[in-house]
This record gives sequence, structure tokens and C-alpha cells, in this order.
Amino acid sequence: MSTDMSTERRPVDPSADVPGDGVGASRPRAAVHVASGHRLGAAHPRQEGPADLRLVPPALAAWATAALMLDAPAGWAVGIVTGAVVLGCVLLRRSRRGLVRLGRPPVAVAALLLCVAASAASAALHGADLRRGPVPGAAREYATVMAEVEVTADPRLTSPRVRGNRAVPPTVLIEADVRRVVEGDGTGVATRTPVLVLVDVGDGAGEERVRPPGPGPGPGSGSGSGSGEEGDRPPEPGPGKEGDRPGRAGPAAARWLRLLPTTRLRVTARSAPPRASGDRVAAVLRVRDGRAGPEVVAGPSTAQRLAGRLRAGLREATDGLPADARALLPGLVVGDTARITPELEEAFKETDLAHTLAVSGANFTIVLALLLGPPGLAQRIERRGVAPRLGLSLRTTALLGGALALGFVVVCRPDPSVLRAAACGSVALLALATGRRRSLLPALATAVLLLVLYDPWLARSYGFLLSVLATGALLTLAPRWSAALRRRGVPPRLAEALAAAGAAQAVCAPVVAVLSARVSLVGVPCNLLAEFAVAPATVLGFAALATAPLAMPVAKALAWCGGWPAGWIAGIARAGAALPGAGVDWPGSWAGAALLALLTGGGLLVGRRLLRHPWWCGACAVLLVLAVVQPPPLARVIKGWPPPGWRMVMCDVGQGDALVLAAGEGAGVVVDAGPDPALVDGCLRTLGITRVPLVVLTHFHADHVAGLPGVLRGRAVGAIETTAFEEPADQAESVREQAAARGIPVGHAAAGERRRAGPLSWEVVWPPSGTGPGAVPSTSTEGPNDASVTLLVRTAGLRLLLLGDLEPPAQRELARSPAAAELEGVDVLKVAHHGSAHQDPDLIRRVAPRLALISCGADNTYGHPAPSTLAALHGRGTTVLRTDRDGALAVAGTGGELRVAGD
Repeated sequence: MSTDMSTERRPVDPSADVPGDGVGASRPRAAVHVASGHRLGAAHPRQEGPADLRLVPPALAAWATAALMLDAPAGWAVGIVTGAVVLGCVLLRRSRRGLVRLGRPPVAVAALLLCVAASAASAALHGADLRRGPVPGAAREYATVMAEVEVTADPRLTSPRVRGNRAVPPTVLIEADVRRVVEGDGTGVATRTPVLVLVDVGDGAGEERVRPPGPGPGPGSGSGSGSGEEGDRPPEPGPGKEGDRPGRAGPAAARWLRLLPTTRLRVTARSAPPRASGDRVAAVLRVRDGRAGPEVVAGPSTAQRLAGRLRAGLREATDGLPADARALLPGLVVGDTARITPELEEAFKETDLAHTLAVSGANFTIVLALLLGPPGLAQRIERRGVAPRLGLSLRTTALLGGALALGFVVVCRPDPSVLRAAACGSVALLALATGRRRSLLPALATAVLLLVLYDPWLARSYGFLLSVLATGALLTLAPRWSAALRRRGVPPRLAEALAAAGAAQAVCAPVVAVLSARVSLVGVPCNLLAEFAVAPATVLGFAALATAPLAMPVAKALAWCGGWPAGWIAGIARAGAALPGAGVDWPGSWAGAALLALLTGGGLLVGRRLLRHPWWCGACAVLLVLAVVQPPPLARVIKGWPPPGWRMVMCDVGQGDALVLAAGEGAGVVVDAGPDPALVDGCLRTLGITRVPLVVLTHFHADHVAGLPGVLRGRAVGAIETTAFEEPADQAESVREQAAARGIPVGHAAAGERRRAGPLSWEVVWPPSGTGPGAVPSTSTEGPNDASVTLLVRTAGLRLLLLGDLEPPAQRELARSPAAAELEGVDVLKVAHHGSAHQDPDLIRRVAPRLALISCGADNTYGHPAPSTLAALHGRGTTVLRTDRDGALAVAGTGGELRVAGD
């Protein structure tokens, strides 16, 4: 064995003392050996000392300086740099001469000032990249530019979005640096300006479905998006709240999505300034027609090609796994979230497990542990791992670990958490190579300082902030909490797991609340249940990654083994997110974060006292379980929602329609699904709907059908009925695909059809049979709105007329149809087209409803509901309620007594 690894065992003096709590206390060494549980005692008793905080103030000062100086004027930057350097040098000079006899404080202050100067200089230089060169000027004029850009991150595909009644096709987002701009006379101007490139591919119906990596938990880069014009504002990357399916990538989009970092492209694009000041990009470049694919000027670097092959090999190795494991395992290993559906990612966010989707320090720690063995044995003869088995010296091991860190960053991409983990690990490896005692808190502070100096934009990154906060909590709070739990009889392993999950949750929750405006109540238990599966999934995933280029069958076998723990983690996320009380809404502001931090601190103080009273602890645990599970009978008593005996509920889904008709215990007929799967799913959950005999989609506009995945999520659906007028074609195709994937039959509704479900019965009164794209339409069915399925519903003596989005021509024809006599004097009217001004007054007079309900979004830009429509309804003595002001609306009672309640 190498002499670098050798140590000498010396006799242990049981009477000798070792330092105790770091403040002068001590205890007999014999107690340490007895407590170790080993027959020969502890070879190296643990020595606790005060935390080394000397590097923390410089790191924090550099962080704050970078955040403030990125968009500061150049004069301010020069003044701060000059002042900090001069003052720091003066302090150092006086300290050397002995004029200040205060020991180390002047040196520490001087070091802090020098770090501030370096951070200000670095931030000023990076901020200047946004203001110099021809690109910012062209963006201010919204000029079209020809430029060569270098891709700096993996391209991403936006989620489908709903704008009005249309589904907006996905857009490819590419972070890049403009390296050369071609002027009007053909001359090129070299530059280096960060931009965001938006590519309109316009082929969302191809055979390939992809959603490339999102930004991780919270904005990982601090980069901005958006421009000064509405048409040039980029959509948000990653999963949106509008759809549960991955964004569709046709052939053209797939060619853009396959681009690797360091690839150079030539683009012709319209430029625009970023939407908000302080963004990381100097301009937004929109490529209007990307269907021809990218024009590649130079391919990616060798390292990026190798990383791309490794990532592609891992994806191929996981192709045969179940859907959740296939999506999650590449994300756990290398941060490749291409297959993560918005539904699954939303579940991870609800349970505070989103950090597992972004490869982070935990992954790198696991890989280093394979090389070095347990952290406490790196410099000892007892050390384990691959390196000592190969007979490698400590310095050689440190060099190998450094190469591993570099490869880790390249393969996993330089996201904030990856950079922080690699930098912290590299500092620890340097301490190992030089034989110095390691201390993880100084290593973390050094990593923060170096990263902020290297990339000042990290100072504004929420992802970086969360990563540092979580690591700091694990190094400072978790050990103390673990010791406190062990003193109260909690088993050591469980105490460590509880302390780690609780500390990370307590410190990070206020920041997460700012990002999501929500606080998870199941984060700690879900993290505890998922924690033991992360390590095996990561190890097996990395093994599959390494073996895929050499032996794909072996890689697939390793991926199959890793799919089990990955599937377990996904199952925990889905189960936790499905609980009714998984989270509570919270103010998404820094004031809300401060309030949550105060409440968390108060809860910890109260919790310390409660630990002395087991009965009180049990009572609090039972109350928390009830708050999370929310048994329906108890929830109805406390919330009063839904009201007993409800017959119809108009869900609050924003600017769209979604109604539920009671069809028995736990069953409901759903009429339209709104634009947002999460909102309609939440509405159905609060109503306790687990079975849907029929889904009626009145027409195929996105604000009525885009939320269909939320209706299908975890429910038994008997059939789907739609209008025969299948326009817009893309939305009609989407409905058919979702139904076919779940084996749900799809039919067309036509006037005269009568059906029943439990106590509920209804008749289709519009559109006439034969209406569809292939038929010759009447004057009233020339568009999707006028082809809306219209239902006359009877339940408990009530009659409800649901008009869909019928326009005046179809309303007039309906009033002359054979069913017109049945429409007179209905109890409840679902007003057509969100209460727009396009209503037929004769139909309103004929219907003469007692109650009119309008589904519309708060502060919508369409002016819904229109004052003329409200006046016409009020003029007939009708009570009018609307979701934008009253929330979800429930109709209850019988024909003689009509009641309505709002959520």
C-alpha cells in the first residue's frame, strides 16, 4: 500500500480527554470508544469543534455585490472596485506595520473588501456584455439581423399553451451567444452577446414527442425571457399548466432539439429587447420559420459530442422501462428531463421532490463515495471505495476525482446545482490532495465565492440559492437536530433522515413559496420515503450511462434494475400530490416568504416543547394527517363545499368552460374540460368524482378541451361525446389520441339523442344531425361555436340548459327547432360563450331562466361578460352569477326550491 495511505495504530489511553462541544468542554476518551459499539473501540474518535465561518462573510459579500452590480452603471462599478481595493490595501498595510493591534479582524475585513472588489469587477464585465456590440441596438429597433450564434445550453421545447380559444404550438427555446453579426453591406462584426433564440417550427403534429430539459427547480440560470412586444414574448419553458402531455416535436422541431452546446448556427431573426430589465440576455431573436431546420456553421466540441453520445446511450438503455421510470432515471442521473411529462413534474413540485429532477450535489456525492469510500475515511487506512482497491495514492485519487468532477459538469450540463456540487467537491478534493483536514462548510463557502466570481449571474439564480441553502442546512442544522432526536430515543438512521429532510425543508420552503405561491404539507414525508431509493437509482443509472457505448445489453439490464427505485420515487410523488391537502396556497412574494420563515421558526420553538409531551405530539400528528388526507365527510363539514345535494357545479377554470353534473355517489357527467388540466382535476377532486360515465365536449376550441387530461387523470371514464364539426383539426386530433391511448370510445352527439346516468337525464337539442366538416353546413353551423353541443338536462325536478358557445345565428335556429317548446322557462341557463355580447335576445326571452351562470376568467381581455348580456338577463328578473367574481358555483335543490352556493 502506498505510504500516502499508511497510518500507524497507537495504543489508546482510555483516560485521555478529547475536545467536546467546541467551547472548552471535554469528556473521557473511553466514553467515545464505548459509544462507538466496536469491540476495539473507535480508531479515530470524532472530534467536534466550532464551525469554521471565516470564509462565509466574503462569500456572502461577493454574492450580494454580484447581484446588485450586474446592471449598475459603469461609474458605480469603477468606484466600488477602486474604493474596496484601496481600503483593503490600507488595512493590510497598517496591519503589517503593527499600527492596528487587533489581531486578525483587519485581515479578515481586507479579505472581504478584496472579494467585493473582485465580484464587482466580474459583475460589471458580464453586465457590459448586454450593452455593447451591435445586438442591443438592433433589438431596441426591432430590426431583423443575420447572425452566427453559439448554442450554450440544451434547446428546450415549450409546453402547449392556450391563448383565447386556440392552442399555441410549441416553440423551441435556445440559449446562445451571438458571435458574429452580418451588417447590411455583408461585413461581419465579431461580438459575444448572450441572447435567447425562439424558433417557430409550426409542425406540432409530427411522429416524435419530446420535451427537452427544463430549468430544474425554479429558475436555474437567472436568464430572462420575453421581449418588449406581445408577439415576441417567449412562452415559458418546461411544463405549463395548460397541458398534461409533453409538447409535440415534429420533424423540424426535433432537428433543433438535437443541437448540442457549442454548436454554431447561422440564423436570420427578428430581434427584440428582453421583456424585463435585469435579464441575462441582451436580446430575444425570433426565427419565424424554423421548419427548414438549423443552418449549422460549426459542429459541437469533442467533449460535447461525447457527452451527447453518453446521454443518448442512457436514453436508449431506458427505452424499455415503464413510462415513469423511463422518464425519471435519465433525470436523476444526468438531469435529462426530456421525457418528464408536465403531469409528473407537477407531482414532483407538489411534493417538494423537484430537486430530484435536477441532478445536483447529491448525485456527485454518491459518485465520489464510490471512488473514495465514506467521507470520514478518505485519509485513513480504513477507507473504502474503488480507489484503494486499485492501490491509488491520495493525490492520484484527488486528480481522478477532479477529472470526474469535470466530466460530471460536461455530461450533466453546467446548471447551478451541478456547478455548486462540482466546485464544492473540487475544493474538498484539493484539501485531500494537500493532506489538510477537510471542512465542508468552508468548502461550500469557497465554492460559492468561486462560482459567483466566475459567473455573477448565478447570484440572481433561484436554483443556485436553493442549492446553497439546502447544502448549508445539511451541514449546520441537520447534525444538531439529528443529535437532539437521538437524545430522545429516535434510532440513529431515522434521526439523520428526519433531520436532513426537515432542515432542508425549513430553510428552502420560504424561497419555494416565492416561486410557486404554495407550501407543501407532504414534502418531508415524501422526501423521507424517496431518499433511500435515490442512491441505488443514481448508481445503477451511472453504470448504465458508462456501459451503454460499450455493451448496450448490459446497460439495458442495469437500467432495468435502476428503473425499480426510480419508479418508486415517481410513485411517491404521484401518491403525495394526489392527496387533497398536499399543499396550501401562499403569498408568492418576499413578504410571504418572510412570514413563512417566522411561522417556521415559531413552529420549531413550539415543537421542541411538544417533544416532551408524547400525547400532544400524537394529537398534532393526527391533525396534520387529517388536514392532508381531508376525508370527504369531514371536508364537507368544515368547508361547506360541495353543498349537500348538489346537482351541477360550474368549475372555476379561468377563461373557459367546465361543468359537472351529479350522476350518483362519486360519479359525474363532465361537460367541457376548460383550458387547464390542473384546475379541472382539482375541481373534480373536491367534488369527490372518481367515475365519469360520459365526457361531453361541446366543441373543439382549446378553452373547452385542453383540460381533458385533467378529467382523465386517475378516473374511470366510460365514453367521450363530441360535436361532429371537428375544427380546429389539431384539437380534435388531440382528443382522439388521448381517448385511444386509454381505450375510451368517442362518438358524435346530434339533436334528438336522449341519455340517462343515475338520477340524471339529458337530451341533445343541438346541433342537427349531419353537421360536420364533410357535410354541407347550414348558415348557422359554419364555425365551431355554432356547432356546439347543446344539452337540456333534467335532475331532481330542475331543468338546466347548457348552450356551449352558440352564436346568435345558431341560437335563432335553435329557437325555431322542434325542441324549442321544451326550452321555455328553464331553471338554470349556462350562458353561451362566457357571456359575450353575441346573444340572441329572443332566445333569452323564450328561455327566461331563474338563474344564469357565466364561466369567464378574471380580468380577461375579451370584456366577458358583456354589459349588454348582463342587462338583458337582469331585465328578465334573472339572478346572474359568474366565476370570475364568485368562484366555482354549485346548483342544489329541487324544482320548487333552487339553491346556489359559491366556493
